[in-house]
Amino acid sequence: MLDFLKKITEWILQKEEELAKDCKISIEDIDKQIERVKEKKAELEKGCKENIQELDKILGRLESIKNIELVKCERR
Repeated sequence: MLDFLKKITEWILQKEEELAKDCKISIEDIDKQIERVKEKKAELEKGCKENIQELDKILGRLESIKNIELVKCERR
């Protein structure tokens, strides 16, 4: 599905590029699209950052558990 969306997006961008070359697309439309893409990118970056932070917390706890187990096993 993602590959399909990439192909559709590429096709649309090619068509818009052709329109731009023929002066048949407005700057306002392009500016709106740029703004929407920037907003979406910011949303994704925020979500990814939050997910990475959560994974870092989990990794920290797992490392702590591992260290506890190592210390416990070494004493035996």
